[in-house]
Amino acid sequence: MEFRRIAVIGVGHLGGTLVQGWIGPGGVAAPTFVLSRRRIGLLQRWKESGCSIASTNAEAVEGADCVLLAVKPQQAEEVLREIGGSVRDARAIVSTVTGLPLARIRELAPGPGVVRAMPNTAAAIGQSMTCLASLPGDEAALAEVQALFDRIGRTMVISEDLMDAATVLGACGVAYALRFLRAMTQGGIQIGFSSEVAQMVAAQTLRGAASLVAETGSHPEAEIDKVTTPMGITIAGLNEMEHNGFSSALIRGICASFERIGRPKR
Repeated sequence: MEFRRIAVIGVGHLGGTLVQGWIGPGGVAAPTFVLSRRRIGLLQRWKESGCSIASTNAEAVEGADCVLLAVKPQQAEEVLREIGGSVRDARAIVSTVTGLPLARIRELAPGPGVVRAMPNTAAAIGQSMTCLASLPGDEAALAEVQALFDRIGRTMVISEDLMDAATVLGACGVAYALRFLRAMTQGGIQIGFSSEVAQMVAAQTLRGAASLVAETGSHPEAEIDKVTTPMGITIAGLNEMEHNGFSSALIRGICASFERIGRPKR
């Protein structure tokens, strides 16, 4: 059963990206969504797209069968207390809030099935990787939510104890990949391409490389072996990168992001 009315609370970068993906490549009708955020004036573009705009969070969740919570972690519990008594008849409440446990969401907003979701900003073009987790007994809500996120990319159900790792690898990972793309582009400029051409070549090369793994199940090293010949230019470049800590720097960055989760912001 598809959701008829989806309330999105917190239409910032991630919330807006999800709505953009759903009403775009996801094929969900814009009037399905009711949006709310603190600075309501920033929702005008969504109103023009056909979404409904609510002046309060309580108004947004009224009659919704799915509530998506996409606010900042420090705001989440306050919002859940505000709407907790108004969502009892919803079928699912979905949280993209980092570090907020399913049990705490259920405590503050009892009634609906509770699902945590960690998508990424590629949802805007229907290419998100979204990891999902739910409480025991909420399998029906999980199935409905997974079908919704399947519209904007790939999904995977994981245990809740892996959600922090999913945040780093799947969501922060977009930034890591784009930083690599930027560096590859800069290298292309240095060896003779214009910036526009270098970026196009680098982006398409990365897309193709990722697809070789994602669509065939091949191991990255197996694909690397196909383009590295003895005493060749590819292995020379790879070894130079590794001598300068390429893989180590990336792994350490991922671990640093993971360790940062849960620490209060200064």
